[in-house]
Amino acid sequence: MRRDLLSPEDLAAALPEIPEWRVEDGRLRRTVTCPTFPEAIELVRRIAEVAEELDHHPDIDIRWRTVHLTLWTHDRGGLTEFDLEEARRIDRLLAA
Repeated sequence: MRRDLLSPEDLAAALPEIPEWRVEDGRLRRTVTCPTFPEAIELVRRIAEVAEELDHHPDIDIRWRTVHLTLWTHDRGGLTEFDLEEARRIDRLLAA
């Protein structure tokens, strides 16, 4: 995977693969509501494992049962293939 910024065309082509994510302020964002607070914490723990595997770490905000995720490549100042891949992996984790 490359850490080059995605072109608008590449990003538009990839978004149908991750329909739960939205682009806002140049970042990928998704909100997940879990049944309980402990389940929200467990979700964050599992996302942390994905992040460590990719060496690419999301911004995470937890509000009771609601987990807000933000992906973007900080050192590039925008979205890269790493963000798309992490979104895909998080989606697979949530589907399991």
